[in-house]
Amino acid sequence: MTITEDIIELEQKYVLQTYKRPDFVLESGEGVWLYDADGREYLDGGSGIAVNALGYQNQATIAALRQAADGLIHVSNLYHTAPQAFLARDLCENSFADRVFFSNSGAEANEGALKFARKFARSQGHSNKTGIVSFTGSFHGRTMGALACTATEKYRKPFEPLVGDVSFAQFNNLDSARQAISEQTCAVIVEPVQGEGGVTPADPEFMTGLRQLCDETGALLIFDEIQCGLGRTGTLWAYENYSITPDIMTLAKPLAGGLPIGAILLTQVVADTLGPGDHGSTFAGGPLVCTVARSVFGQVNDAVFLDQVKKYGAYMAAQLKDKIASSPLITEVRGKGLMWGLASVPPAAEIMVEARKHGLIILVAGPNVVRLLPPLTISQDEIDELVERLSKTLEMVG
Repeated sequence: MTITEDIIELEQKYVLQTYKRPDFVLESGEGVWLYDADGREYLDGGSGIAVNALGYQNQATIAALRQAADGLIHVSNLYHTAPQAFLARDLCENSFADRVFFSNSGAEANEGALKFARKFARSQGHSNKTGIVSFTGSFHGRTMGALACTATEKYRKPFEPLVGDVSFAQFNNLDSARQAISEQTCAVIVEPVQGEGGVTPADPEFMTGLRQLCDETGALLIFDEIQCGLGRTGTLWAYENYSITPDIMTLAKPLAGGLPIGAILLTQVVADTLGPGDHGSTFAGGPLVCTVARSVFGQVNDAVFLDQVKKYGAYMAAQLKDKIASSPLITEVRGKGLMWGLASVPPAAEIMVEARKHGLIILVAGPNVVRLLPPLTISQDEIDELVERLSKTLEMVG
């Protein structure tokens, strides 16, 4: 039995089978490339679901991890540690926010954001202002509150009843949002670019309208930038592509380069309604993960780096539209920066499986959307290689 077969057998015997994993075992990586236990290489067009924004073997991140490992790894949130305070300052001074609460994941960040919105409404004397409005195509996580705000039925149905008082409006439809948002709404949660739901950017007019509706009704506007934030769209934050700011923003995936972290960014107005005991987390914001996150954030929050993401994002868009959109299997190319969705005629999963045979890792975003989220460090030549391998993949599927 090979190492690959042995590992897969162990996984299937002992790990809860909630994922359909392919029949290889990833072992190492460098740059945008991954290598399995049998020596095959894969161009990574998924970045560990938008987590590995700096690719693999990023030397600054590794150095930060080694430095952090020589210090404290964990002391809990009962005590002050410097890395947490410094990371909070970095995030606040480079965003709309005044305060940060750290969590361990994106789902946890969204759970906290929903709690904060409920507490804010109650602190304003509105005990019945509990409604939450989300949108079709949304994905906010798999814990109970976050799942309640996730529109996809297959994720929701097996676990109902979920947390109540959540309604859904049509994404990018301001009239639908206007009907859903009322004086009983405490929060509106939206992704500036929907990820799992199909890689669909929000229209500027839609986002401006949501901000106005929230202001009129006293609801908090929550931006879920867990997948589309931190450089992915070519700006540090996805909200910078619009003329508005949220009251709360959630982050996670790329923030610590692969270590688990989430963050809830909020204005002082919201923060003033929260106090000791309102929320907590044993592991969140630990010194090791925050040290690494500061390194990742510092690398991404650089004008030259972000300009490069914009440049290569535009190049990738042009290549996809020139060489992939003409395929009879693809009906639309959409996205922003280095976050792209390809609406497909055949099931996207068929394309994903075939792509692996061509040494290309890609993702899906719903039944008929191929999702591309390469590391933000990808080069022009590597974009050409990605598009070439994807083109061959489509030829074989077709």
